[in-house]
Amino acid sequence: MIIDINQISSEALNAIIEDYIFREGTDYGEFECSLDEKKQQIKAQLASKQIVLVYSELHETVNILPFEQFNQAD
Repeated sequence: MIIDINQISSEALNAIIEDYIFREGTDYGEFECSLDEKKQQIKAQLASKQIVLVYSELHETVNILPFEQFNQAD
């Protein structure tokens, strides 16, 4: 199930994004970005719906996935 980012608190959203950044070890290209820059990039992608927050009832977890990947999972 996709979670609307406007339906959760900013604190919860920040915690989910930080967890995603640290868990994924995301590569941001040739130049290293600060945590705040990475968070802003993720927020921008969420706002544009390139990526979405997805709740898994089976695992009781929230993850960030590319929108196309979530559609393929259905």
